[in-house]
Amino acid sequence: MKMKTNKGAAKRMRKTASGKIKRKGAFGRHIMRSKNAKRKRHMKQTMYVHDANIYNAERLLPNG
Repeated sequence: MKMKTNKGAAKRMRKTASGKIKRKGAFGRHIMRSKNAKRKRHMKQTMYVHDANIYNAERLLPNG
């Protein structure tokens, strides 16, 4: 039986050509007034899934 992609994860993460998994940072949705400008600027950037979580992310996105 074929594995299905987890659609919630597919909307939040993408596989790159090199095989890494890109994601958006957390804590950037609300209560922005109390966060300083540098912190908010860094939240805009995408980042990669941490090495400790790659196994789980790969299982959620089997087909890329």
